[in-house]
Amino acid sequence: MLKALKTAASGMDAQQRKLDITANNLANVNTTGFKKSRAEFQEMLYTQQRSAGKGNPTGVEIGSGVANSGTQKSFVQGTLEATENPLDVAIEGEGFFRITTSDGDPAFTRAGAFKVDQSGALVTGDGQMVDPGIMIPMEAVSINITRDGTVNVVMDGDTAETEVGRLELTRFQNPAGLRSMGRGLFEPTEASGVPTSGTPGEDGLGAISQGFLEGSNVAVTEEMISMIVSQRAYEVNSKVIKTADSMLASATNIR
Repeated sequence: MLKALKTAASGMDAQQRKLDITANNLANVNTTGFKKSRAEFQEMLYTQQRSAGKGNPTGVEIGSGVANSGTQKSFVQGTLEATENPLDVAIEGEGFFRITTSDGDPAFTRAGAFKVDQSGALVTGDGQMVDPGIMIPMEAVSINITRDGTVNVVMDGDTAETEVGRLELTRFQNPAGLRSMGRGLFEPTEASGVPTSGTPGEDGLGAISQGFLEGSNVAVTEEMISMIVSQRAYEVNSKVIKTADSMLASATNIR
């Protein structure tokens, strides 16, 4: 019965972790470029009281509960939302925008809500530089970003477009292996594989859509169902603890 207490407690802890992840998904339902996560679990070690074989068609083994084995990030495409802002860009397909953090390290994001800083550089909402760097002249009166990432501007007094840079995209063999840094940023790890950069729309990379942002890929209905399942599983495990406690009390009170 003591084993039942610990086993049920591990189940309650697992459902609490799952609910934490569900809560984070729902909290970011309107976050640009957000990718939902799901909790993954695996059974813990078994106590072998009798092994199968040698005349025993089945063994006697008792499990020790459940443990969190990982958190799987889903990079399914989010819904594209029209903004009419020329500096808002979304990726249709695979790939990430590469930026340079304030520490000088590379990071990657799906959130294409770019801005222009005081020097004319194309930056993220946090002021981090887009890589490769793109400068928007002060005299530019319009900005056009093509499907292949080419950034063209029309200067004041001109009618022809002038190319000022090109957005590149980066893909990973295993994007689920990227480490979340917060603020919509990811950094590569050994598990994500070597990053491969290229022109949008080529070599399996997605194309660029100007005037759109990629919304969160969180499905509220699915998360609500997951939350209900977690709640019921938590309740069942708590009842196991109450039952085991009641059985222990009965055994203790035997005269």
